[in-house]
Amino acid sequence: MATKENGHVPRVVIIGGGFAGLEAAKVLGNKPVEVILLDRTNHHLFQPLLYQVATAALAPTDIATPIRHILRNYKNVSVMLAEVKEIDPDRKVVIFDEDRDELPFDYLLLATGTRHGYFKNPEWEQLAPGLKTINDAMEIRQRFLMAFEEAEKREIDRDEKERTARDSGEQPPLSFEQRRASAEARQAEADRDAFLTFVIVGAGPTGCELSGTIPEVACKAMNNDFRRIDTRAVRMILIEAGSRILPQFPEDLAAKAQRDLEKLGVEIMTGDPVVRLEDDCVYLKSGTTIATKTVIWAAGNVASPLAKNLTDQLDKAGRVKVEKDLSVPGHPEIFVAGDLMYFDMGDDKPVPGVAQGAIQSGAIAGQNILHRLYGEGTVPFSYWDKGNLAVIGRGKAIADLHFAKVSGFIAWCIWLFIHILYLVGFRNRLSVLIQWSYSYLFFQRGARLIQPEGAQERMLAPAAAKPKESNPGAQETRQVWQ
Repeated sequence: MATKENGHVPRVVIIGGGFAGLEAAKVLGNKPVEVILLDRTNHHLFQPLLYQVATAALAPTDIATPIRHILRNYKNVSVMLAEVKEIDPDRKVVIFDEDRDELPFDYLLLATGTRHGYFKNPEWEQLAPGLKTINDAMEIRQRFLMAFEEAEKREIDRDEKERTARDSGEQPPLSFEQRRASAEARQAEADRDAFLTFVIVGAGPTGCELSGTIPEVACKAMNNDFRRIDTRAVRMILIEAGSRILPQFPEDLAAKAQRDLEKLGVEIMTGDPVVRLEDDCVYLKSGTTIATKTVIWAAGNVASPLAKNLTDQLDKAGRVKVEKDLSVPGHPEIFVAGDLMYFDMGDDKPVPGVAQGAIQSGAIAGQNILHRLYGEGTVPFSYWDKGNLAVIGRGKAIADLHFAKVSGFIAWCIWLFIHILYLVGFRNRLSVLIQWSYSYLFFQRGARLIQPEGAQERMLAPAAAKPKESNPGAQETRQVWQ
């Protein structure tokens, strides 16, 4: 029965407004249930395009849509802006916000996704931001753009000091060779080079997309913007602890992607994990050190801490080991979907943490909640893998479509079409298409504004930045069509 004997309509609480949470809300929309969706933010984030925000191609509003707007036609669905602190499965209540208010539920769907994992080195997060939220993307954009500003500033300062010394008679004019030979000049060059060196840790799709985009922006979009530095001298380093980049792709496609990245000037270091991070240096297991002011983290994820509230049936990343119908063992009224679930497809192979997995699992979780309400049997989840896509650079991508392997411009067109198709909202699609066309035709980036407040301080002393909080109220899934 859809209604309890006492007459009240059953309540379904969904935590997380990402792909899984939204899909479940749509399935439950306009059904004889009350649905309340909780999220820490008021928008749904199209995470596959976050790297475009981080590299100044798109504005945050291009890839974010208000959740209430998306669900406006489902009159039984309410949206609550709240940060979930705890779940009490025995009492069937969700505890949220600092006041620890309680929200009771009859059925619960947890779709809060994953967050950055730093391999038991949480202090690295302040030195190497990851890419999961709009705030992350804006932080990376600030550091990326400020690196060029700081390099230019140091060259201007050095020239001014030399000019002042010459004008005062303290120092005779120096030849170019003499200037380069001085200790002060060598240190100034080292500082400049550190600002123009970018390191990305992790060579999955996010790492490869970022590492392919940064040198293109520096060499094409910014090459005439500065007077003292040559932005084409940027050094882009991609570090992967494993034996090769893009391990989720076939070896031949991954090798093609590596060749394309290397043509763009990306230095790829595989089989050499990071063992230490400092404000201005990356230390690798081999003993290699890299002087840099900008490190971006694209390696490893850990589950939302809310998973521990539900069960001790967790995998090593903290994801919930769900039943075949996506319910939590011992709690048939609680479901988990998206990145937070560990669903074994056989041979200990989980559903990949991509948008299609979240969308499909969210839909099945919503359907199974309805089956439970009507006293019907639930249906098992089965993941349909539609393929793998990764963009490498301007007009370059790889696509593993199972029935065909595609690379180059055709794969890039497929990637572009799929991402436009899945982007929520006509306005967003049109805006992104215009921005991409502008960038492709004129080698320009339309969103290169720097927020002045705190930008310089973050660049010069990233370790002193305010610690980030985990986001237990939002689904985190990056790739859209895999």
